[in-house]
Amino acid sequence: MLKTFDLVLIGVMTATAAVTYTIKHRAELKFEEVHRLEAEIKLEEDTIDLLKADWALQSQPNRLERLVKAYDDELQLQPTQSTALVHAKELPMLKSEVPVPDVTEAKAGAKSATEAGAKGAALAGAKGATVTTKAQPVPKPAPRAAEEDEADEIETGSVE
Repeated sequence: MLKTFDLVLIGVMTATAAVTYTIKHRAELKFEEVHRLEAEIKLEEDTIDLLKADWALQSQPNRLERLVKAYDDELQLQPTQSTALVHAKELPMLKSEVPVPDVTEAKAGAKSATEAGAKGAALAGAKGATVTTKAQPVPKPAPRAAEEDEADEIETGSVE
């Protein structure tokens, strides 16, 4: 009996050693993967920093002014007027911000559009013309306040 019990214990010990070894091996593989990902992240951060520095050099006002003067005949650039710039609140609404029409208005509009469409299709078929629907009016931008006009006259001091 003692020999059978010893063999069972040896089998259990061997199984636990194998499981422990596989867990250790998987942990080492994950550790190597973490180090590889950290190296990739560091490389990407260094690349981003290098590109930011390059952009800062390429967009220096003095350099751009020299290029504009050198290629003035070809480019024919004109300074931007402060009245040509708009603020975000002056832009028209996005389609996602347009209010949803009332259901009763939609039903009434659908009935009249169906009737008009049927009449228009009959006329179009007879005359060879196409039927167009009336477009919704585009929202107008809000007028600028007097205090915001002062912001357009701020000097940055970047170009002499």
